[in-house]
Amino acid sequence: MVTEHEPAGARHDEPVGRIDRISVIVPMLNEAAFVEQLVTDLAAQDFPGQVDVIVADGGSTDDSIPLLRAAAKRFDLSLEVVDNPAGWVSQGLNLCLQEAEGDLIVRADCHSRYPPDYLRRCAETSQATLAENVGGRVVASGRTPMEQAVASAMDSPFGGIGWTRHKTSGGPVEVDTVTFGAFRPEAFRKAGLFDETLQRNQDDEFNLRLRRNGGRIVLDPSIELYYTPRGSVRGVFRQYFDYGRWKIPVMRKHREVLGLRSLAPVAFVASLGVLAVATALWPPAGWALALEVLVYLAGAVYFGLRALRSQRKPVWLLPRVVSAFLAFHLGYGLGMARGLAGRT
Repeated sequence: MVTEHEPAGARHDEPVGRIDRISVIVPMLNEAAFVEQLVTDLAAQDFPGQVDVIVADGGSTDDSIPLLRAAAKRFDLSLEVVDNPAGWVSQGLNLCLQEAEGDLIVRADCHSRYPPDYLRRCAETSQATLAENVGGRVVASGRTPMEQAVASAMDSPFGGIGWTRHKTSGGPVEVDTVTFGAFRPEAFRKAGLFDETLQRNQDDEFNLRLRRNGGRIVLDPSIELYYTPRGSVRGVFRQYFDYGRWKIPVMRKHREVLGLRSLAPVAFVASLGVLAVATALWPPAGWALALEVLVYLAGAVYFGLRALRSQRKPVWLLPRVVSAFLAFHLGYGLGMARGLAGRT
């Protein structure tokens, strides 16, 4: 267990690099539709050591907890449920860390799927690199046409957070951050716990602190997890709006711009706003506005077709892919604008 002054898994007798036990930590709220698949995936892991699952429930009002307990019992999966009265992910993660005793602490999510080798590969990469945090590629996939379109958009350099230029690298590479992550206990001794003032982006903020305190973060493209994206333009817009809005408190806290790429959406939104106002005052400015919109749409169509072709998906999904790009960029940009206005 973790005390107030000693973060998760702070065990001083463990052999350096060896991983015999994994603690999987999961913040959760009203996930009745997904707990069965989570337990099924974790129970099917081929990691040879001990696996403990710790879930922080943010006050679920559906049948999440009874279903979770029943599934864990059916699969003989070690499960502990802790209450998370605050309801936010950051608090839930920290509550899980207080109970985690694994040599590796793997952050998981109810909306993702985990192949049987996921935990083993995380452990092997952690042992081989001795990095404080390791992670893999997020492979977005969908069932409905809109989910498939959003998945294609996420896997494009023009698109969302799922894309990484390292997905075809020959082996593990050091990066700034990874999605979720598999942490050595030393990571929390070096960087502390997750920032409980952040509703979103707590993983990126923690990884920034970890690197500033001498920690290493490694992405291994052979590690894959599968993610089902939001199935509506409105849902995607809201998700990315929150990402953008909560990016600003992280930048203010550390007085650092976290990647120039993250500024592109807010610059795009700002330019549209400026040109729209200019057009109302001076109609010829409308040509510049029209040109920017046309250039954007041309880029969205080009990268959308590339993404669909690489994933062998039908071309008729292209309008949905373009709408997903718009939801990503307008949502993120407007969210950052709201954060800059001090309205988080």
